[in-house]
Amino acid sequence: MTTPSSPAGSVISAILRYDDKQTSYKIALLRAINDVALAFPDMHTLGRDVAIPLRVLADAWIGYYWPFVDPHAPIYQGPRARRGEVLRNDMGFRPALSQLRAQFTREHGADFRPADGALLVSDIQHPRRRLHYSSELLTAYREASRAVQRVIEMPIRYAGPPGSEWAVFPRPVRADALGPSVAPLPGSRQSDRCLVVPAELWATFRTVSLWVESLCIHEWALFSETVDQGDGRRVSRGQAYEFLTNRPESRQPLTWERNHIAVLLLEGKTFVCPWTSTPIRHGDRFDLDHLLPIAVYPVNELWNLVPAEPAFNQQTKRNRIPSPARLAAAVPHLSATYAHYAASSALANALADDVGRRFARLVPGPPDFSLQVARAATDFVDRVAELRSLQRF
Repeated sequence: MTTPSSPAGSVISAILRYDDKQTSYKIALLRAINDVALAFPDMHTLGRDVAIPLRVLADAWIGYYWPFVDPHAPIYQGPRARRGEVLRNDMGFRPALSQLRAQFTREHGADFRPADGALLVSDIQHPRRRLHYSSELLTAYREASRAVQRVIEMPIRYAGPPGSEWAVFPRPVRADALGPSVAPLPGSRQSDRCLVVPAELWATFRTVSLWVESLCIHEWALFSETVDQGDGRRVSRGQAYEFLTNRPESRQPLTWERNHIAVLLLEGKTFVCPWTSTPIRHGDRFDLDHLLPIAVYPVNELWNLVPAEPAFNQQTKRNRIPSPARLAAAVPHLSATYAHYAASSALANALADDVGRRFARLVPGPPDFSLQVARAATDFVDRVAELRSLQRF
């Protein structure tokens, strides 16, 4: 496994070394930055510092901490102390996140899965899928996000040596106040308060992504084991590790996407499975395959969804990543698929929106836009597989 040796890599190591482990906040901050750096694959090509909206980091925290706010078996993440008659929470956002999880349970049942939070975050980030949720749940989500954003500033401020402030990261700044040397993340709003990550540090996160993720999960599991859960109760590092590594499964229907693709098939469009080169015509069965499996990263964006031959998708590909050779061979098929999407106004708009939220350099309009998306998508999938040492076929 690659470990950091550059000055920027030493900064990553130092953040955890300086941490006195009173809470898991600094660990969660590092993991969130690392996940964001991996999720936006071409930001490093801009050669500038990167501004991450605090709400994007808060999204990641909602997914991470979701299993720890079980109302029946909470897992505390730091010391609690009484102030008068009030028992102070271990996490400033525990009440708001607990409310969000309670609302989710009321609407979607109590069948608990640790990765429910990650799937909810993925859906809330996605305009089309956000429509499936009630106004009450969306309100609870906004409140949880605000509560987390307030807390996130603390580990950002004290990420450096003891007694220092803003030593590793500068004070967050609004997106509309960023200078020309800083590139805001795709989808940033002018009013967003942002964490600015230096370009070299951003590149280092991408290079040693697996090392950072493994170190954060390891340190977080060890920390959770040390926290007194009340009445002398302790949580094992194994239980914490299971919660922190649980991967989501796709349980949300892709009805909207399937229906629009079915219309294109009915109109005579022929899709081609990117892995078997099998033609898919009207009347044929097809799967909507996630290029980047949702168990690896919960992305239901349209560039990540393509018609595929069902037997191969279910029996061979499954949750694995195509080899570099298979990805290269799939590019023309994927380009043709995205070109077919452009024949539907609904799918064309969805593809443009989803690409714009993920890839900094891709702008709809050029004649070869579908080919650009195919190359960017396969490069992204290949990079994730390489950095995470994922199984391939």
